[in-house]
Amino acid sequence: MQKLARALIALMLSAMAFSPSAQAVTLSQLKNEPNLTPDQFAHYFSDFEFKFHAEVQDHDVFLRTKSGDCDDFATLAAEVLAKKGYTPRMIAIRMKGETHVVCYIKETESYLDYNTRKDAHPLVPCAGDITVIAKKVAESFGRDWVATYEFTYEDAQKVKRLVNNIIPNKPPAQLAKENVNTAAAGTKVKGSKAPKSTN
Repeated sequence: MQKLARALIALMLSAMAFSPSAQAVTLSQLKNEPNLTPDQFAHYFSDFEFKFHAEVQDHDVFLRTKSGDCDDFATLAAEVLAKKGYTPRMIAIRMKGETHVVCYIKETESYLDYNTRKDAHPLVPCAGDITVIAKKVAESFGRDWVATYEFTYEDAQKVKRLVNNIIPNKPPAQLAKENVNTAAAGTKVKGSKAPKSTN
């Protein structure tokens, strides 16, 4: 009886060790997965941990360590899903104190967000206008967005390239006025100088 119990335990442990959630998926597995959809792609990352990195990690490192951030996820999604015939767009949304990146998929009219990777339905439905995407992402953080832009990423060269101009949430004239008002109030604003004290 003990031999049977040990055999069952060994079998269960080996099954757990080779389950999809226990083993990291590889880049070649993702690229070779036939008919991979954005939804299926997102489910591969449901057990990944969040770990911020100042730069985008190599895709292989992100996959092997099962940890990373929104840049790692969005750039990998864009690369893999483009080869599956989808039209991905990487969108960066700047909010006060934070920048978040998502991968918008034109064909599904939704975006992949690293923050929703554990959801039963991880794709976030959204119109394709960049400001609509920025607003929806910022709302998920409970914040307002400051600026947004679309970019591409070359993994081999580790280079991000701007696709369009950075789009501010407010008209440039209003931003300039706010910067002048903020500087006049004595708060230092990037690109401006706080007034000198007269004391």
